[in-house]
Amino acid sequence: MNLALWITAGVLAAVCLVGSSKMFVPREKLAAMGSSAQWVLEFSPGALKAIGAVELLAAAGLILPAVLDVAPALVPLAATGLVVLFACALTMRLRRGEKATIAGDLLYLVLAAFVAWGRFGPESFTG
Repeated sequence: MNLALWITAGVLAAVCLVGSSKMFVPREKLAAMGSSAQWVLEFSPGALKAIGAVELLAAAGLILPAVLDVAPALVPLAATGLVVLFACALTMRLRRGEKATIAGDLLYLVLAAFVAWGRFGPESFTG
């Protein structure tokens, strides 16, 4: 179980690191990546930078506290934050009628919920 939680946290951290590119890539360039990226046009550049920063912090929060053994209780909190982030992403996609593209967000939400559950419960770093 511990290994599965580490692998899942690593996958989520990688996804968040890729997603944090919103902080550096211009909105128009992101929108040109395809029809599933058109949502960025509904957000200001500042909002996209904030979303990217949240994803970068989530990536760090999923891995670094446990690896460095500094406040490892932050790992399930970071995973819970990701659950909220991906729930918001799902809501936005459903509002936009992008039902075909919600599978990835739903998968990431489930993975983040698994890490939060596992690190708050059976494989807690504090217990």
